Amino acid sequence: MAMDPRARFKDRKPSCTVQCAVSQEILEHLQGKVMTAPERVLKRGTKPCLFGKGGTCCHVCNMGPCQIIEGVEEMRGVCGATAATVASRNFCRMVASGTSAHSDHGRGVAEVFYETVHGEAEDFEIKDENKLRLVAYYFGLDPKKETKELAKEVAVKALEQFGQQSGELAFIKRAPEKRQAIWRELGVVPRGVDREVVELLHRTTVGVDQDYRSLLKASVRTALADGWGGSMLATELQDILFGTPVPIRATVNLGVLKEDMVNVTVHGHEPEVAEALAMAAQDPEIIKEAQKVGAKGINLAGICCTGNEVLMRRGIPIAGSFVQQEMALATGAVEAMIVDVQCIMQNVATVAQAFHTAVITVSDKAEIEGAMHIPFDHHHPVESAKKILREAIARFPKRDKSRVYIPKNKMDVVAGFSHETILYILGGRFRASYKPLNENIINGRILGVAAIVGCDNFRVFDEVHVELAKELIANNVLVVATGCAATGLGRAGLLSPEAASLAGDSLREVLEAVGCPPVLHMGSCVDNSRILMALTEMVNTGGLGEDIDELPAIGCAPQWMSEKAVAIGNYFVGSGACVVFGPDFPTEKSQVATDYLFHEFKNIFGANWLVARSAKDFASTMIDKINEKRKNLGIDKPKPRILFDMAMRRALESPKVTSPFHGLGCFGPTHLRVEEEEEGKTT
Repeated sequence: MAMDPRARFKDRKPSCTVQCAVSQEILEHLQGKVMTAPERVLKRGTKPCLFGKGGTCCHVCNMGPCQIIEGVEEMRGVCGATAATVASRNFCRMVASGTSAHSDHGRGVAEVFYETVHGEAEDFEIKDENKLRLVAYYFGLDPKKETKELAKEVAVKALEQFGQQSGELAFIKRAPEKRQAIWRELGVVPRGVDREVVELLHRTTVGVDQDYRSLLKASVRTALADGWGGSMLATELQDILFGTPVPIRATVNLGVLKEDMVNVTVHGHEPEVAEALAMAAQDPEIIKEAQKVGAKGINLAGICCTGNEVLMRRGIPIAGSFVQQEMALATGAVEAMIVDVQCIMQNVATVAQAFHTAVITVSDKAEIEGAMHIPFDHHHPVESAKKILREAIARFPKRDKSRVYIPKNKMDVVAGFSHETILYILGGRFRASYKPLNENIINGRILGVAAIVGCDNFRVFDEVHVELAKELIANNVLVVATGCAATGLGRAGLLSPEAASLAGDSLREVLEAVGCPPVLHMGSCVDNSRILMALTEMVNTGGLGEDIDELPAIGCAPQWMSEKAVAIGNYFVGSGACVVFGPDFPTEKSQVATDYLFHEFKNIFGANWLVARSAKDFASTMIDKINEKRKNLGIDKPKPRILFDMAMRRALESPKVTSPFHGLGCFGPTHLRVEEEEEGKTT
């Protein structure tokens, strides 16, 4: 493979992605003494393999790996596999892997929930009783049962979702009725989370499913098991145990680290460890121990999606996103980085060894060579957390102050925009509704809704997330964000109500009326399920079509990195929302497979995949799609004002579909007490 001279470190300055200024500061301070990912990308000397990058390298048997060239007979696989088959297999495997990651996270939460409500684990408790009753409703249970008994039944039902072999996942019933009918007609309704992952992997092994159309259709079934299964279960059970997020002020970026405190970063995806650490860090005993070694106390800071979880619920600051994990350690100010699962770079252990820092793994399924392993005891979470914090405290006296470099950069944000919170903000506690949002889309004050989600990526050097968001809000598009994309947007100040000044005139009017930022932080990567529920509520509210594919809404992952992003994108497309990936797409070296995903999926699911390279390309593509949906709905042109009589007003007050959210009272920062309804009483 030819060398890429541009990728030589000596030929250009070290660079990184969204957080360039901060990482550049730290890289210059390191002076090359510690190898980090930005430098490694630039020093590798070769570009990624084009066959692997485009999805046409097949390695499912020992006759390969076979590099496939579409349309060249002798460059099919030894077995005759075409580029379309191979690219589709590889795409499916990414979906299966991503679904397994989110869903195993969900299973872990379900197990903690089960142990908690059965008295087998201490410290945690049910924080959101109303959401417990909502979930019970979808599990076919009586939501009016006594709380403790109901919680036990919900715990059993939640675990059954993973292993069931037939029927339908319970949360499928939350989707718009028209969408459910499409899934059933196509035969893509997930039966059980584990079954769909296993079957898809079986389909992709040598000599099984060898029709790209069959493979890609099956990939949607597995992805739906993620979005409407494992991820949604994770989000809902976490809300029940730890609280449903409400708007909260916090700060992001590496400047949240403190010179006079024991700095502990929590990194990964499963929030129970971070929740326990937050509880333990406030314990007077632990604070005294920190003070004995000269620190004022414990400073917790998040990294990646664990950071987003505790940011949303507790206002704990986020030190950085995926691409900043090494940079946090390279400040020399972190005593311990606590890691659980997913998106944790192996190199964090190497960087930590250059300082006094301990990288502590806590999950038995995710150990790292060179890191310390302290198994987290889910039955005694706070005691486990104290043990971990004591290790961090012991490191504080070993900190070399001459090597500490904490950038000043940090930014205020407002996070915590769960689906329930948005309901409350738009309609109040007793009239919670998406009606104001739908009305402002219909009247054109808001052009549409766009989701910017997913990872950040060391091979993307432009601030795509930030520039894209600015372009969208300037064009009156309301933006929602999750994951590391949300963290990057927070660093740029776009998660603050003051950023409404960057929005178009009509969007700014709406934002100022409700006091919201132009970009709403909805949580971690599993919390993309919140966006599914928001889209469903928009449909149920009425006026914007009967299914998600009719809404003027679109999603994107401009810097996708993980296989989880492919699973997320696929379940959104399967649910009716178009998704734009960038800067590349995993099947691009098979035009046949790519055309099927980019065009034929639109005929099958009402939505399709797209690709864009730059912020400008993303914005143009997304705004064009939103305008196309507005035209289809007949709301692309201003309509004459009509004076409504009382009958017309009453009709407007009634949602097209009454959501179970209304009447179970699971919205708003002050949870409503659920009372028995009189027989026949309407809500």
